[in-house]
Amino acid sequence: MKFRELGKTGKSVSIIGLGLENVDFKPYEQVKETVDAGLEYGINIIDVFMPGTEVRGHIAKALGERRDQVMIQGHIGASNVNQQYDISRDMPTVKKFFEELLSLFGYIDFGMLFFIDSEDDYRNVFETEFAAYAEQLKKNGDIRHIGFSSHNPQMAIKAIETGLPEMMMFSVNPAFDMLPSDRYVFDYFGDEDRFGGEHFRGIDPIRAKLYKLCEQKEIGITVMKAFGAGKLLSPDHSPYATPLSVKQCIHYALTRPAVASVMAGSRTAAEVKEAVSYLEAGDEEKNYSQVISDARNDFRGSCVYCSHCQPCPAEIDIAAVIKYLDIARLDPANIAPSIRSHYHALSAKGGDCTSCGSCESRCPFGVEIIANMKEAEELIR
Repeated sequence: MKFRELGKTGKSVSIIGLGLENVDFKPYEQVKETVDAGLEYGINIIDVFMPGTEVRGHIAKALGERRDQVMIQGHIGASNVNQQYDISRDMPTVKKFFEELLSLFGYIDFGMLFFIDSEDDYRNVFETEFAAYAEQLKKNGDIRHIGFSSHNPQMAIKAIETGLPEMMMFSVNPAFDMLPSDRYVFDYFGDEDRFGGEHFRGIDPIRAKLYKLCEQKEIGITVMKAFGAGKLLSPDHSPYATPLSVKQCIHYALTRPAVASVMAGSRTAAEVKEAVSYLEAGDEEKNYSQVISDARNDFRGSCVYCSHCQPCPAEIDIAAVIKYLDIARLDPANIAPSIRSHYHALSAKGGDCTSCGSCESRCPFGVEIIANMKEAEELIR
């Protein structure tokens, strides 16, 4: 295993981490097999965002006396009220679920302010007692470092600028990062030699700004959604002419500034093994540039979440709705509870679409946005 410093936390984390969302609702034996494989390969960071009591207990039991061999990301604000995963800012609820997590693991290495994706999320965390609760947890030694999770680069920048977080968990993959090649990332990074060449052409300038800010302020990044919830690995769902491999997705994420670890979603020991095989891969196996440069029909008809379609008169975050829809389409019969929760947490959803068509007239990729809004509302109930 290889290790990197996680920003200014002083912690050295394995470049491949263990994302365990996919063992939720699985039997203990499968959870133990997956956790055992992670530790066997030298993984020392695990994300436990799931608020379900059963899966948390399974992970804690699987670790047993090996708890101190790993660092755990535990999320403050992830709740499971009435067996429905949700984002909570209600302090009694927040405390109940986080203190349950503490009771299972003893302490949490990275206390993550959960899901800072909107202005409301920002205000309800950083301008309330929520943030003060996290600070008190750190003062008490219940958490060792304060982090946060986000999918929105603008909100992530705003959170970092408070000075409170030391690290963050962020969604990183080429489809989320890329725009049409009318922007050049090094206009924003200003350090072409360090980050190297044509591979970054077309990156969203807001995301480029975020990565640069993380480098400047030593905010370490742990990566979620490196595989686009499987979309980038799928011949049927990838926006590219050929799908990316696990190794290519991991390499893309690890070559972003400030990234320390990719939390590879794994549900079996075999999937853990596939992720860590990245360590033995040659340059050709890891090279993603050709796949990206050969984007299928220049992404025609495929949403790359660039938000050129905005603003929406109904205030729908169109990219977010389609992102969750794309993930749900991968397995419509088994949509993850977190995807439903994230979708329903949006202030405006697909059902709020008025079919005005202003978004479709601005979309550079010809995406049928109105149809996508209707499908999202029907599928992600």
